[in-house]
Amino acid sequence: MATSRDRLGTLEAEGSSGRQGYSGVEVVLSSDPATPAPLCPHGPTLLFVKVNQGKEETRRFYACSACRDRKDCNFFQWEDEKLSGARLAAREAHNRSCQPPLSRSQCVERYLKFIELPLSQRKFCQSCQQLLLPDDEEKHHEHQVVGDVSITQLKRPSKLLYPLENKKTNAQYLFADRSCLFLVDLLSNLGFRRVLCVGTPRYSQFYMEDSFCHYNMFNHHFFDGKAALEVCKTFLQEDKGEGVIMVTDPPFGGLVEPLAVTFKKLIAMWKEGHSQDNSQKELPIFWIFPYFFESRICQFFPSFCMLDYQVDYDNHALYKHGKTGRKQSPVRIFTNIPPNKIILPIEEGYRFCPLCQRYVSLENQHCEHCNSCTSKDGRKWNHCFLCKKCVKPSWIHCSICNHCALPDHSCKGPKDGCFICGELDHKRSACPNISTSKKVNKAVRKQKQRKSNKMKMETTKGQSMNHTSATRKKKRRERTHQYLCS
Repeated sequence: MATSRDRLGTLEAEGSSGRQGYSGVEVVLSSDPATPAPLCPHGPTLLFVKVNQGKEETRRFYACSACRDRKDCNFFQWEDEKLSGARLAAREAHNRSCQPPLSRSQCVERYLKFIELPLSQRKFCQSCQQLLLPDDEEKHHEHQVVGDVSITQLKRPSKLLYPLENKKTNAQYLFADRSCLFLVDLLSNLGFRRVLCVGTPRYSQFYMEDSFCHYNMFNHHFFDGKAALEVCKTFLQEDKGEGVIMVTDPPFGGLVEPLAVTFKKLIAMWKEGHSQDNSQKELPIFWIFPYFFESRICQFFPSFCMLDYQVDYDNHALYKHGKTGRKQSPVRIFTNIPPNKIILPIEEGYRFCPLCQRYVSLENQHCEHCNSCTSKDGRKWNHCFLCKKCVKPSWIHCSICNHCALPDHSCKGPKDGCFICGELDHKRSACPNISTSKKVNKAVRKQKQRKSNKMKMETTKGQSMNHTSATRKKKRRERTHQYLCS
């Protein structure tokens, strides 16, 4: 995609996800600067809470924003836990040891030396995924090395780098050429000159300092500090923010909430370069994500709409274009650009719906009852008059559940909804009773803490009494021994 851009700005997504886990764990989006989150190797951690429907909120804890597997990042700290100076120092040392071996300035210095080499000396180690300078060759002589690396190859790092395959941390799925060419042509036709790509891992050695920032998209953390933040800000605010778009392809295991918070901070950064007259304008965004996250994304960004275009990937077994039925790629593009301005490829079967004023997939038929082209997954959906909406063709209306579902669903199965009051029309975070629930839970936690402290005191007291008793027995034994020996 870099070949068709005037300039390229990239942000690296650290790892593949926020911590998704099971449905009972929620992220707590706190913006209180007075209580900064503790740091792990991936930057500021996120605050989580385990919740169970119908039960009190449990103790809150900090965990890594990027890794959902404790084997990849084992950071864990209770929200109210107090750490000693020794433990804090050990944590800081550990965080430093986990950083990349080369700084951004060192990567840039090596890159400049590399491009000055003659073609015959430009080599790339596939075993270490590293550009090699002449002094490095001795260390890599037994590795798999590619020679004659051209400038064209350097502009497309994905062709040199092997995709990482750890699904819980660093899974990397690359756009198929079909999707890549579509996005490049679309961005060009829409008149964008600069693209901020959020989610380009391990590209640090291929870009200059003004074109790349080592960044964690789950906590808005720039690993190289204020200097990197200024690079991003300058890129977004160039030409008063005109001609720039943000394209992001986050890991699908990541939580929508922290991503949305991060993207809003990038939007605010872009808006700082605008005058008050343009305060209503938005930073154009393409957020590439599965269609079943539509309600969550639109909850945070009401101006977003989902395009019917199916994004497919080269190295993913399921996310492929051209398949039919349920095997079609579920990945879509969410955007705040008016959909009537986005032309989808007619040769692939997309057509323009004059009633919806947007391009839709071939099977997505306009429903006169919903007054919309309602399909989300590429199949023709059917209208249910009892639910008063269109549903998937494999669903039927269940009179017990009073809504449509798969024929073999369990009527007694778990229901989505609020963990506090049980209502189905909102989540726990939006519950009107959440403040009351928090007060009750806080009181319960304090009561448990007092009980725990009391038990500790009693245990300490018991241990002290046992120690006194043991001392007396020891002295008696010593006196007896002295008496027998005298």
